[in-house]
Amino acid sequence: MSAALGVLNETQLQIRDMVRDLTESVIFPVAAEHDKKHSFPFGVVKELGEAGLMGMCVKEEDGGSGLDSVSYAIAVEEISRGCASTGAIVSVHNSLYCDVVDKMGLAEELRSEMLVPYAKGEKIGAFGLTEPGNGSDAAAASTTARDTGKGTFVLNGTKAWTTNSIVAKCAVIFATTDKAKKHKGISAFAVPTDLPGFSFGAPEDKLGIKASTTASLILEDVEIPKIYLLGQEGDGFKIAMRALDAGRIGIAAQALGIAQASLDVAAKYAGERVAFGKPISALYAVQHKLSEMACRLEAARLLTWRAALDKDQNRPFTKQAAMAKLCASEAATFCAHQAIQILGGMGFVSDMPAERYYRDARITEIYEGTSEIQHVVIATNIMKEYAAMDVQLPAAPQKNHST
Repeated sequence: MSAALGVLNETQLQIRDMVRDLTESVIFPVAAEHDKKHSFPFGVVKELGEAGLMGMCVKEEDGGSGLDSVSYAIAVEEISRGCASTGAIVSVHNSLYCDVVDKMGLAEELRSEMLVPYAKGEKIGAFGLTEPGNGSDAAAASTTARDTGKGTFVLNGTKAWTTNSIVAKCAVIFATTDKAKKHKGISAFAVPTDLPGFSFGAPEDKLGIKASTTASLILEDVEIPKIYLLGQEGDGFKIAMRALDAGRIGIAAQALGIAQASLDVAAKYAGERVAFGKPISALYAVQHKLSEMACRLEAARLLTWRAALDKDQNRPFTKQAAMAKLCASEAATFCAHQAIQILGGMGFVSDMPAERYYRDARITEIYEGTSEIQHVVIATNIMKEYAAMDVQLPAAPQKNHST
């Protein structure tokens, strides 16, 4: 697969091989059917849970596998190579539910209820941040959480475009507890979806990742005990930003899987399709496409592993995660496009998976921060770094204007 595999340790290589085998035997055979039927892959998710892939970075005592972020990125890529919908399910569940509930201040007495069965894959979690009117402006949350003064909060609002929504048994919900404090007045809650007043909107009919459920979360006077607050009141925006940083590693890995699958199908077809008396892989135009696909894929993969490694080593990784997500998503879109070009008419029909890869790739440049937002995040962090270094430019040479 990748010449870069020399940087991985023994455990990471074993994870790659195990998930690759699972993808080949369990995910590949049903991916197209789930895509066509828009059906959630319950059987696949069950097997992934039994393999320890639904709580990869959660400690073993809490039902997880205790793996590092690099192993997680490798696993999500391999899963997404077989089915990008399943990759999205796994990424959101791991990064935006399990990791948040595990690391962001859930009350100890709730871990057996709100974390353990989720880390084992027995239940699915969701992440409710985006709203119909706020898009990428996470600080503009109109969902509210009113303190009743009786040890509970009452939540009202709607969360849009929520992955895993209808199948989720619990969702991390962000709501404003103090409007006067703006983004510092946002709090986060772990909210069971079976509470009175909690309902789901109709499933969205999407361009791609059709086997993952996407719908609105609707909260109408949902009363929840204060113990379900994550962290402290006002921590919500900080929790959301940290979660998105980690989540972008997962989406980058999903995009890598789509890009790799696109390269796989393109290279195989190019080696078998004969034109002008020889395989089209001998044609310069096709060679150029395959070469550029591989280069973009490898570069994005190394950026993704770098971001994951920085996270594991507790180094700042906001910029690295944004760079990984940006480059991997653009590599997925590029590779999927080129795969269809190489396959020609065969790439345009649903008998071949290339058209599914093309549809699935598009969302990776949109969710968990659009490409435009990633550029803002990257540039902002670059300027902070340069300000901290106090870089001095050499003085401009003096020009002699004498005649």
